[in-house]
Amino acid sequence: MIRFLIRRTLLGIFVLWLITMAVFGLFYVTPNNVARTLAGRQATPATIHLIQERLGLDQPLWKQYFDFVGNALHGNLGYDYYHQVPVTTIIAQALPITVSLSLGAAILWMIIGVGNGVISAVRPRSIADRGLTVFSLVFYSMPTFVLGLLFLYFLYFKLTLAGYDWFPAGGYVPLTDDPAQWARSLILPWFTLALVLAATYTRLTRGSMLDVLSEDYIRTARSKGIRERRVVMRHGLRSALTPVVTQFGIDLGQLIGGVVVTETVFSLPGLGKTSIDAINQQDLPVIVGIVLFASAAVVLANILVDVVYAVLDPRVRLH
Repeated sequence: MIRFLIRRTLLGIFVLWLITMAVFGLFYVTPNNVARTLAGRQATPATIHLIQERLGLDQPLWKQYFDFVGNALHGNLGYDYYHQVPVTTIIAQALPITVSLSLGAAILWMIIGVGNGVISAVRPRSIADRGLTVFSLVFYSMPTFVLGLLFLYFLYFKLTLAGYDWFPAGGYVPLTDDPAQWARSLILPWFTLALVLAATYTRLTRGSMLDVLSEDYIRTARSKGIRERRVVMRHGLRSALTPVVTQFGIDLGQLIGGVVVTETVFSLPGLGKTSIDAINQQDLPVIVGIVLFASAAVVLANILVDVVYAVLDPRVRLH
């Protein structure tokens, strides 16, 4: 198990190293005037000169790269000259919003997706199975922004006109200020993400469960008189969850890196909306910082998935 974890961790570090090389090449080598590009269109000559000194842009490229990586390892992702604050400050302000959105949606889509998949697999070709298949196809083919706008139109606009002010139009209330308003501000974004992604998990769980329930050890368990509920939940579902866990780690890592569309539709100032604003303002230090942070989140999520995968299926530890 330890060797397995070491191999996966080293592979993750190697991937992060490749990402830092790509980011450095795109943002620090390709532009003709790096300092002016980082400072933005409205920067003064004094600001540009200050950036050149701070970043050591007059140094050889290899030294610039090692300084870039060293600063990132020490938690220094650069300085945002547009807002006059460190990039880490901007990420720290936006991260709780994205984490709240991602984790809440993840809980919902796992409950909905895995639950629906188990029901479909236990009762294949039944009315419930066909209905849940239609559910999966509808939401799987629906863009996130369309579902979000439909929620805003019917559950906010129409209900508000009818005198039922149950859902807000957007915005974010911190959890520490008011837990009830925090959940209220996120309930529509949560279901927007959860319903779209739950469709994928319904299909994954159904297909995996059908394969597992046809295995010999499942028939043996049933022949011993074990209750069907226990056979399905304890013996079948655990083995069937391995592809679901893999998909979950990939999705969650990407979401924590920034849920661009959902945050934009519901005006949530998380990492996704912050990155869009930075692109529109050509605020490159923020873009670089969010790219590095999102990459680290995806790599870490995949390492954690490998750990859970090894717990669910001990055979993977041998590879």
